Parts: sequence; structure tokens; C-alpha cells
Amino acid sequence: MESYSQENPAPQSGATNDIEENKVIAAIGYLGILCLIPLLAKKNSAFAQHHGKQGLVILIAWIILWVVNVIPVFGQIVWALGSIGLLILVLLGIINALNGNTWEMPVLGQYAKQIKL
Repeated sequence: MESYSQENPAPQSGATNDIEENKVIAAIGYLGILCLIPLLAKKNSAFAQHHGKQGLVILIAWIILWVVNVIPVFGQIVWALGSIGLLILVLLGIINALNGNTWEMPVLGQYAKQIKL
């Protein structure tokens, strides 16, 4: 999947239209279970799919953190630090989606690329 950003503009008007039409849907993809909206409703939009997949990875990571939280002390520390990190990724994802940038999350972005829907 190609990366479209301000540094690497979209090579064709079709990709630009895709980004412009799907910015809000892509941003919604970072809001928990709402990641299913771009994944299911915008199957033809590479931009919305990219952000939806990243939102899905964040949701899965949050569920894993929630499960780890049952471990006394250690689990709560991991949950607190992990939640702060994931919240930062959510905010950065929303900002980049609304700005029309295809942004790959650090660490978790590689897992989003592997999702085939």
C-alpha cells in the first residue's frame, strides 16, 4: 500500500478523491469498536481501510491490556502505561486521518499491514 502524505502527494486524482471523501470515516476508525465502520462500509477505499485496520489493532491491544490488568500490581502498571501509549496513538491517528495523511503507527503499524479483509 502506498503512503500518501504532504511529503508524498497522491499520484492520481482518484487517490486524492478517496482521501478527501473518507477523512472523517478514517478518523472514526480509531474510536474503539467503531473501527468496523471503515472496514465494512468503505471496502473500496484504501485510505479508510488503512486507518480502520490500525484502529482494529489498537482495539485488540486495548483488549489485551484489559486482560493483563487482572494481574495484581504488575498488570495495573502495564495497563496504565499501555493505555496512555494507546491513547496517544489514537489521537495521532485521528489527526493524521483528518489531515489526509496515510500514517503508519510505530510498533503496532506492522500488524495492521498484515490484516487481510
